[in-house]
Amino acid sequence: MIDIIRGKELLVVGMARSGIAAARLLADLGAGKITVTDCKPADDLGNELAALAAIKAAVVVTGGNPPDLVHPGLSLVIKSPGVTPDLEIFSRAVQMKIPLISEIELAYAFIKAPLVGITGTNGKTTTTALTAEILKESRFSQVMTAGNIGVPLCEAVGKIGSSGIIVAELSSFQLEDIRRFRPAVAVFLNFEEDHLDYHGTIGRYFQAKARIFENQSAADFAVLNAGDKAAAALAAKMPGTVLWFGKAPQQKGVGLDNEHLVLFNPGRKPEPICRVSEVAIPGEHNLENAMAAAAAAWAAGADPAAIGRALRAFRGIEHRLEFVDRINEVEYVNDSKGTNPGATLRALASFPGKRKILIAGGMDKGADFTQLARVIAEEVSFLVLLGETKGKIAAAMEQTGFRDYILVADLEEAVDRAQRAASAGDLVLLSPACASWDMFKNFEVRGNRFKELVHALKC
Repeated sequence: MIDIIRGKELLVVGMARSGIAAARLLADLGAGKITVTDCKPADDLGNELAALAAIKAAVVVTGGNPPDLVHPGLSLVIKSPGVTPDLEIFSRAVQMKIPLISEIELAYAFIKAPLVGITGTNGKTTTTALTAEILKESRFSQVMTAGNIGVPLCEAVGKIGSSGIIVAELSSFQLEDIRRFRPAVAVFLNFEEDHLDYHGTIGRYFQAKARIFENQSAADFAVLNAGDKAAAALAAKMPGTVLWFGKAPQQKGVGLDNEHLVLFNPGRKPEPICRVSEVAIPGEHNLENAMAAAAAAWAAGADPAAIGRALRAFRGIEHRLEFVDRINEVEYVNDSKGTNPGATLRALASFPGKRKILIAGGMDKGADFTQLARVIAEEVSFLVLLGETKGKIAAAMEQTGFRDYILVADLEEAVDRAQRAASAGDLVLLSPACASWDMFKNFEVRGNRFKELVHALKC
């Protein structure tokens, strides 16, 4: 790929972290001119513009993505994840036969370390972080998380050698535009409806996810969820070794047996890793994440004892079922990473027997809230709704006959109303079931604001 970069003119679409990391890498590789464009106005891109100012070869275009940025002299177009795929700038590149790739594809061409890639609708971040912790516990010389967690994959180039390993959280946005990208270990956690606003159909969304296996060889590993029909159906197409994870004994992989997580390997005696009760992260869904991480790390060379130690020690990640505080005997939990209905269903199931006040709503990604509404009607005592989807979720609640909800203007009002509705022993849960972009820059900003507001209740 270096021949279409060094001394050439290139285009990066999108100025978020991945776009900036791609521009930096292209500059390091000797690109002649790097145009970086974003639809946002310059006033909204202060930090991004400051970062790009340090790249001498970079030329910045803000306030739109003009199609004429794609011209015959252009050598390569790099699409940042999350940039809508139906822009004219991309169709023009295809028409002119100019290569169009994702940021992870660019990075892959220059990364020396083997990759563990993790995708799925829910649980990616937790599984990625846990897999990395297991590998660290197994004394790998270098372990780095990248992709949607840690740093953009382009930023990992040159920071870790062939003796190390990169664990990458991979979204459908990133996988949609790969060409040769190939994880040595690829994990598909689960599949549920999401991102219909971006992909258009659930079929296209699934196809983008499944591309994680597209370039694997007989030497590689595919880790699949035995209990997820969509993910499990991919097994027949895998050229390499399939490892399963699920809540029963498995032919080969990680499963449950006699209240233990167990490694199953044909021809060998099943090997217990740890007791189910010893897994530190809470929730049934996190038990699946723990098994997936164990299988992925095992495929990468982790030893069973190290897997067990890491599962006992790992207590989760920020913004995913994160305990915030206990105030007047009311617990507050931050699940801002719950950006689709399936994630919120998992969050609600993680606290059986608790009386729950739920804060939900956000940007509309085209999701159907029917199933979530039915579960809320059974599990939640009071519902606080905000964001673009508040009316849509309220309509779904009305269909169930549940009317113990309120619509609010912002997160500040949401926390105030939740606090007033809560009694001793209750749980206030922020699990929006929606993206954050209608009100916040990202789910981290939303989660941090929630934590600030909760802590302020003590004042």
